[in-house]
Amino acid sequence: MPRKLMGAAEIRQRLGEISRQRVYQLTHRPDWPAPYDELIQGKVWRRDDVEARIKQHRPDSDDQTP
Repeated sequence: MPRKLMGAAEIRQRLGEISRQRVYQLTHRPDWPAPYDELIQGKVWRRDDVEARIKQHRPDSDDQTP
């Protein structure tokens, strides 16, 4: 069953093992979805919000939900 939330590590994996710095850059853009919550380990986002953003900006990227 796919998880409904994504942290920075899942976003990094989803986007093809991009750097942690690149994830930070993306998630701090004004057009990035707002985090669902912030935990001690960092922010988490709704998977559906992240996938919609990816689809909008990388339409050739297939959903690679683990």
